[in-house]
Amino acid sequence: MARLTRKQKEALAKIEKGRFYSLEEASELVKEITNTKFDASVDIAVRLGVDPRKANQMVRGVVSLPHGTGKDMKVLALVTPDKEAEAKEAGADYVGLDEYLEKIKSGWTDVDVIITMPSVMGKLGPLGRVLGPRGLMPNPKTGTVTMDVAKAVTEVKAGKIDFKVDKTGIVHAAIGKASFSADKIAGNANELIQTLIKLKPTTAKGTYVKSIFLSSTMSPSVAVDPKVG
Repeated sequence: MARLTRKQKEALAKIEKGRFYSLEEASELVKEITNTKFDASVDIAVRLGVDPRKANQMVRGVVSLPHGTGKDMKVLALVTPDKEAEAKEAGADYVGLDEYLEKIKSGWTDVDVIITMPSVMGKLGPLGRVLGPRGLMPNPKTGTVTMDVAKAVTEVKAGKIDFKVDKTGIVHAAIGKASFSADKIAGNANELIQTLIKLKPTTAKGTYVKSIFLSSTMSPSVAVDPKVG
């Protein structure tokens, strides 16, 4: 097991073992124990009482973080020529179709989100092996397959993210930066948690929100009271 550095030991010492913090307290603490020289990402991990192997217990959705992600999201709009100007005006970083499909075939995936139109989805099917593992395949459920391309681009740039429960029943999401105020971190976290609660499958039994942890890049995690909702 790797030895802890002095800063890591100091950070751990500030976290009270066995204590569940409020969102506001946890947000303050995560800022306090973050010692990276760069603006670290703040992440949340929510363990849900669901069985993701069952289709009727899959939890997936989108949420617009009220204070944004703190990250400049690179957006590729795969659209027909009549939609190109609309996508560019909305702030898409890359706009086009066939030339970008060729680039993706060659392994290029230097974007955070791909937005496209229903009529283009047929061309993306063969690229599933490249886009799927990277979470880049557009999906109508997350609003990334739409005729209202401008709205989709604007929302992603403003802080709209999509999430999906993994095979262990945990939803992971980046909800801001360590440079955010504690209030903004807590506000973004709460927005995601409340969205998850609204998406509770009717077939889920027992405790739904089992645990919540906040952390930043390379920091220890802080336990949040799961009864926050």
